[in-house]
Amino acid sequence: MMLRYALRTVRARKGGFLGAFFALMCAAALITACGTLLETGLRGTIATERYAATPVVVSADQNVHRTTVKHKKGKTKVKHKAKPIAERAWLPGDLATELRKVPGVREVIPELTFLAQPLAPGGAVDRDRPAYGHAWDSAALTPYTLTTGTAPKADGDLVIDRRLAERAHLEPGDRLTVQSTQSPRTYRVTGIAAPAQEVRHQTALFFSTAEARRLAAHPGQVTAFGVLPTKGTDAAVLKRSVSTALHGTRAPHGTTAQVSAGDGRGPVEFLDAAAARTKLVSMGGAMGGTSLLVAVLVVVGTFALSVQQRHRELALLRAIAATPGQIRALLGREALIVGAAAGTTGALAGLPLGSWLHGRFVAMGAVPATLQHTVSVFPPCAALAATLLGAWAAARISSRRIARIRPAEALAEARAERTHPAWGRILTGLALLAGGVVLVAVLSVLRTEPASTPVTFLAVVVLASSVALLGPLLVRAAVAVLGGPLALTGPSSRLARANLRGHAARMASVVTPLTLLIGMTCTVLFVQPTLGNAARAQAREGIRADWVVAAQGPGVPAEAARRLRTQHDTVTEVVRTTVRVGLDKYAAQGVTPGGLTRTWDPDVTAGSLTKLTEDTVAVSELAADQLHLKPGSPLKLTLGDGTPATPTVVAVYARGLGFGDLTFAHDLVARHVDNPLATSVLVSTARTQTQLATTLREFPGIHVLAPAAADSIQAARQQANAEVNYLAMGLVLAFTAIAVVNTLAMSVSERVREFALLRLAGATRRQVLGMLRTEALSVLLLATALGSGIALAVLTAFSVGMTGEAAPAVTPLVYVAVVALAGLLALVATALPGRVALRVRPVTVATAKE
Repeated sequence: MMLRYALRTVRARKGGFLGAFFALMCAAALITACGTLLETGLRGTIATERYAATPVVVSADQNVHRTTVKHKKGKTKVKHKAKPIAERAWLPGDLATELRKVPGVREVIPELTFLAQPLAPGGAVDRDRPAYGHAWDSAALTPYTLTTGTAPKADGDLVIDRRLAERAHLEPGDRLTVQSTQSPRTYRVTGIAAPAQEVRHQTALFFSTAEARRLAAHPGQVTAFGVLPTKGTDAAVLKRSVSTALHGTRAPHGTTAQVSAGDGRGPVEFLDAAAARTKLVSMGGAMGGTSLLVAVLVVVGTFALSVQQRHRELALLRAIAATPGQIRALLGREALIVGAAAGTTGALAGLPLGSWLHGRFVAMGAVPATLQHTVSVFPPCAALAATLLGAWAAARISSRRIARIRPAEALAEARAERTHPAWGRILTGLALLAGGVVLVAVLSVLRTEPASTPVTFLAVVVLASSVALLGPLLVRAAVAVLGGPLALTGPSSRLARANLRGHAARMASVVTPLTLLIGMTCTVLFVQPTLGNAARAQAREGIRADWVVAAQGPGVPAEAARRLRTQHDTVTEVVRTTVRVGLDKYAAQGVTPGGLTRTWDPDVTAGSLTKLTEDTVAVSELAADQLHLKPGSPLKLTLGDGTPATPTVVAVYARGLGFGDLTFAHDLVARHVDNPLATSVLVSTARTQTQLATTLREFPGIHVLAPAAADSIQAARQQANAEVNYLAMGLVLAFTAIAVVNTLAMSVSERVREFALLRLAGATRRQVLGMLRTEALSVLLLATALGSGIALAVLTAFSVGMTGEAAPAVTPLVYVAVVALAGLLALVATALPGRVALRVRPVTVATAKE
């Protein structure tokens, strides 16, 4: 019976349930979109291109591993964890001998993959297709076949793929300069090759075997082996045979060789896509979790306002003997009906939204195009389930008061709002406030971005939740402060003051989403600049060089740095990577030790940089604290390509935010990264910028910059990286903005009878609209104070933890724009429904049946 009555109620009160439907639909769409990103990270396909004609690929393990064994109560638990390394791991070349002995193997083709950027004029080089160099001997792995010309034989010969030839208008006999791991070199194009199937995500350049080995710069090692089967040998059988034969075979740095087939070949080829899986899982999980928390807060507020608007109807049901259980069942079933319709619609809308979001991440470079967007029934189903559960829970929470009190009290409260909120609501709000304060305190001691970021947004949501519960008290406090000025500014303001004081709960339901919108938006916009500005400030203070050499392409070659060195000048090459200490990831760099203190000052607090060699390391204070290090301590770590090392700590420095946590000698890092070219070169010299540029004129794309100009370029890069986070959280903010408009519209629309009575009592249409504007501005003022306070507290704690200083980077103009946008939403969402409500004649509304 309750289900039938709930259906009739929903059918009869479509307008009343429209706000809840819209909020739930947006929540379902948001959860579905985040779920598709999460699923792409977990199950997204990375299709192979380079190894399309190679059924089985043998490569080095791209992970570091840790196995822990625990003995407890007579039971043994073995736990294994693995984390990806930052660079490509290499295999010993003589492993080919073992592979050729495996039954079913027809041919073993060694593969070399290395940086090879063609320096063609204009837009000939497709920036969306990274270029790699290979030996022509491995062309059969795709396969590439010559369409014209001959294979490369001499060191100066080069074969390019057909797409590059068409874009650059190159033919056999033409010249092409290539920037690889060494100095740029001009090669003679001897041939043009085309793949057997489309290769969309990379450009291939083929060199002679000897030249490829020189450019790969890993003597005696290969990137991978392509294993071709004999006729009639199944790929799965061959994979098992190769795996059995390689059992126990280890690469030079101790990682076990891996055997891949089918879809497993893609991650071997596209390492960035494999690493992006982890990033996408983290990003999708963070977005989904934050979206869910915001959705719960918004939906509960929407249902609370809906139940409040139906208070008289529900009180009458109680008065005619409806039991508390029947009221809860009625509201629960109504919520499930609305939730089912909204969840289904939102889940379907979330699928294209997730696809669009993935496309934007690809366009921004946060996710490689090789990681294909994956969609299944799981995200929509999870969103639908979350929507149903959220709607039901919101209805149960919102109906606690009306279902619990006596019928007579319910009828009394239907005409006049309670003077004070329930004690349970106040105590819960205070508990959430205390929880938010604890989170802010915890945030102030977190010193790593992965740890602090989720706590940052959780603190905002928890504090906004406390505002939702303590809202009526906060509104009354605001009226007490604003009551005097409002009483002196005309009849509209006096009406607004009376409404704010008499309907604090209704106004509090509007304050909550506005507070969340302002607080969350300010946090999202200013958290990255807070960290980025502090890092750039440390870098500016630490760079002593007169000039900074940077490159538009992959980096500054070592030969360029060598030409700049003179007896009286100091040149410091800087190359960056990421290393693992255990399973923890640390940003690292390699710098030229000679004369280092003339160009670079990381603010050494212990030890000395003069002892920096290939066997030593300098660490930041953060890394020293986390790893319990001091000068003289050994540090066991894994370099970027998986090579284990145990350098000795010789210095501890304070400016780790600007220069990374670990600093090695340049030559050590350069041997263990995919791109050994320097990201920048610091030059301390008396020579002018023009003189340095003249020295480097033979190196295309190399620029000599003042430190201030280099800092500006770094700021632009940080802004580009921050845009990814803005997009990630932008959907949450958009949902919150929609909730603001939705809640305000619901709040105004149900006041049609009130407006009519005011008109009949003598108030003009203009005065009623003025009252609405004053209410909206008063609510906006309170929400701005609360949201700004929440954001300031959270950002200050974040700044203290990450930078050591209470200095959040707040841009006044951006902050004013955020408040102005919130004000515009509030005024528009108030004025439009108000004008619609005032179109009906007051007498018609006042005499109509409720």
